[in-house]
Amino acid sequence: MADDDEPTRAARLLDAQAKAVRLFSEVEERGLVAPGQRERAVSDRIRDLANELFGTTRHWHKRIVRSGPNTLMPYRENPPDRVIGADDIVFADFGPIFEEYEADFGRTFVLGDDPVKQRLRDDLPKIFAAGRSFFEADPDITGKRLHAEVERLATGAGWELGGWHAGHLVGEFPHERIDGADAESYITPANDTPLRRSDKAGRTCHWILEIHLIDREGQFGGFHEELLTL
Repeated sequence: MADDDEPTRAARLLDAQAKAVRLFSEVEERGLVAPGQRERAVSDRIRDLANELFGTTRHWHKRIVRSGPNTLMPYRENPPDRVIGADDIVFADFGPIFEEYEADFGRTFVLGDDPVKQRLRDDLPKIFAAGRSFFEADPDITGKRLHAEVERLATGAGWELGGWHAGHLVGEFPHERIDGADAESYITPANDTPLRRSDKAGRTCHWILEIHLIDREGQFGGFHEELLTL
């Protein structure tokens, strides 16, 4: 089936991400991630800010704000609500829906001046960019190959990967109804299929690349995600 609507789909996914970029910029400017705040309260304030800025009332996946040792936990875990400390590292992972299109965006904040936490925060976008370049250089790249490269990049920088995958399909809501056990929906060692392909409805597959790095010894991690394919 021809993907006649692909330019519109691509534009809407990019627009959804641009709104997410603005949302997170406002989060930083307004100092919403601050010591003494509970993670859940910060998450609620970011939710309310998305509504204030864009009228967004729905998020396709659970809203995540994690700090300190909670940043070691992969997405599926539900660690207890924690008070953010003065020298903490914090990451936020949000999936707001803008005009029926999903954004999936994650960023990391460092409070205080711990040099190791700052290095991890700074390495996240570098590893994302290197992973994206690797993807762009190989027209037939599979999820398995890209995951292996992201893992190599993380290890080379002195970190571990914190989850079982490094990204997933994204598109029109409700994308989360894809089979969670379907390896072809994720950038994972079990996915031997090309990432550049069409889905069952004939639409171009678009992907999120997510980088979750952890320092096992230091008991903290960080997170960075955005669109890979546009």
